[in-house]
Amino acid sequence: MKRQPSIDIVRGIVMIIMALDHVRDLMHVDSITQSPTDLATTTPLLFFTRWITHLCAPIFVFLAGTSVYLSLQNKNNIAEKRQHLLKRGFWLLVVEFTIVNFGLFFDIGFHTLLFEVIAAIGFGFIILGLLLKIRSKILGIIGLIIIFSHNLLPLIPFAENSTLKTVLSPFFSPIVIPFSGRAFIMGYPPIPWLGIMLVGFATGKFFMLAEKRKKLFVQIGLGALGLFIAVRFLNIYGDPVLWSIQKDAVFTFLSFMNVTKYPPSLLFCLVTLGILFLLLAFAEQFQNRIKKVALVYGKVPLFYFVIHFYVIHILTLIMLILQGFNWSQLEFASGTFGRPKGVESGLSLWAIYLIWIFVVVILYKPCLWFGKYKAENQYWWLKYI
Repeated sequence: MKRQPSIDIVRGIVMIIMALDHVRDLMHVDSITQSPTDLATTTPLLFFTRWITHLCAPIFVFLAGTSVYLSLQNKNNIAEKRQHLLKRGFWLLVVEFTIVNFGLFFDIGFHTLLFEVIAAIGFGFIILGLLLKIRSKILGIIGLIIIFSHNLLPLIPFAENSTLKTVLSPFFSPIVIPFSGRAFIMGYPPIPWLGIMLVGFATGKFFMLAEKRKKLFVQIGLGALGLFIAVRFLNIYGDPVLWSIQKDAVFTFLSFMNVTKYPPSLLFCLVTLGILFLLLAFAEQFQNRIKKVALVYGKVPLFYFVIHFYVIHILTLIMLILQGFNWSQLEFASGTFGRPKGVESGLSLWAIYLIWIFVVVILYKPCLWFGKYKAENQYWWLKYI
């Protein structure tokens, strides 16, 4: 089966959006001390700046599963695909804890080891590789069960200091594990994200429906968004943070939309994946300029992901130097990306948007070059980037 342009277009769009969140994380004046989704301190624009990037991780993970399905149809060799997924999964785990973690913190001592989206995809590839002989429909059902039910785990009355709870928690919930003066942070608990990948894998067969695909994706997307509204309105289940009436209609709406990403709640999945299906339905009808640009980034996701962190972090250091800090004041082991604690640094939100655009623009040519290089060469290592 030929490559699906809609997948690369949508992936490219969310990769462009993703850079906004990481520029904000590293360079916004309040990013170290305040949460953009804290309704007591945020503004509507800051909230939106964070919320729109909620789309990125679930779409990455979902489409990673979809791509595995489509690749399997091309080769129809389960043993070969399993071996590739196992190798690539372990490779992504290594990349996360070395290249990506260093790009994020610039800490040569690796005092913080952060398990995030690349590691979650790597974990998912390993598990999916082991499950390839199971029918895609069954894997999709398992994925849906995980998405709809994993929020029940905190309600299970484990005994205090239960060994079972200690073992399960890192797989389902964010956790910090200190060791040897360092910290392992499970930012992306792998089981909920595995559920998203399994559903993405099962959805791969819908791409073979040709003309019926668009209508089906619109129905699924609108259905997911409708279910999100209904479940969120009930305010009983689906997210650990309930919405409430705020000081005005705008902030009440923000409270309604303020869903939990860590781990991805049922409501988080419904709204983000609902939007994903609508994007997939209409992606190939976007303006040619939008499609052309998005495809450049969408065809080289790991390359872009790694490089953009280094570019943003170098810009962060330049910002700090220009703001009067000297190298001895920069703190890399504290998890603040080099920014000194207790001292104001960073840029206003309008500047964050300008730098975001700058980062995306300067990465266009490198991504275009690497995409062509990858298409024109068959080196084994290109399969892992």
